[in-house]
Amino acid sequence: MFVDRVRIYARAGKGGRGCVSFLRELHRPHGGPDGGDGGRGADVILEVNPHRNNLNHLKHQPHHFAKNGQNGDSKQCTGKNAPNLIIEVPPGTVVSRLSGGTAPSTEEFDPTPEKLLPLPEHGEELEVLTDLMKPGERFMLCKGGDGGRGNRHFKSSTNQAPRQYENGWPGEFGQFVFELKSMADIGLVGYPNAGKSTLLGRLSKAHPKIGPYPFTTLTPMVGVIEFPDFFQISVADIPGLIEGASEGRGLGHDFLRHIERCRILLFVLDTSGQEGREPWEDFATLRKELKAYSPELAQRMCLVVANKMDLPAAQEKVKTLRKKVRRKMFEIAGGSEEDIEELKKILREMIEEGGG
Repeated sequence: MFVDRVRIYARAGKGGRGCVSFLRELHRPHGGPDGGDGGRGADVILEVNPHRNNLNHLKHQPHHFAKNGQNGDSKQCTGKNAPNLIIEVPPGTVVSRLSGGTAPSTEEFDPTPEKLLPLPEHGEELEVLTDLMKPGERFMLCKGGDGGRGNRHFKSSTNQAPRQYENGWPGEFGQFVFELKSMADIGLVGYPNAGKSTLLGRLSKAHPKIGPYPFTTLTPMVGVIEFPDFFQISVADIPGLIEGASEGRGLGHDFLRHIERCRILLFVLDTSGQEGREPWEDFATLRKELKAYSPELAQRMCLVVANKMDLPAAQEKVKTLRKKVRRKMFEIAGGSEEDIEELKKILREMIEEGGG
């Protein structure tokens, strides 16, 4: 199962307690205080792993509690710092705060169901903490608490045998939303069964599931177009959109977020009209859904791909399509190798022009 949106509950470790101890040796029966400090609690750190492409590993492990620092010991021995808790995320992960804050607090983190907040709806304002894109990039989600001081720090001229010490400080905690947004130069947009997956397979070395029925593609897939001079273009194929996608119909929100980063949009249209819809109406509906989801998306550079031109009625319909759409258009008839190479050339030109 492909998971691209999860909620997690994270808590950094608490610092260790300071020690109360007095030096007692053979020739120093009344040595001074020598209680060591507590160790530092572990941080919760996010790290980008380029080998991950979804958030499945976090779906069924929503709680992430880092270890506490070790308590201080006698002979001024400081407690051991706890090892940081590393949470791996794929490139393109946006992290937002869901709860009220992550400041240190004496209140214990309560993960019981009545204390948990639901995943927000699309459009609900969240505080974005970071957008992790580069492999190996790190972000401290929750900072661990400092260790408490031992009694040696409280010695004074009037208090030679202090028994005071500090407890360790609690770490930061909170509830967070992770959203994965695919990273690609070009995004394929179209109705189900319009031929997006077939086109992706011909353009790149990706192997998407292809079938003669709608909703063959159920998860976003990214392919790479490679050129002889080692120039590369990444292309994202998202599941087909339907009318009402901007309102969440057909999992529209889950799919639309994956084209937010794309610099260029390819509208793949079934020019033959074999699904009982006109291609220019499909284009208008797709544009409307993109604009409703994000007005900025509707203004992005685009190319209309008139697909299935080898099927009956396509030649007549493409004339009307050109008149109504009035956008840069490319026709594909049966996905011939000549057409594919020409389309690759056009896409490269658009990218080098600085699409988006």
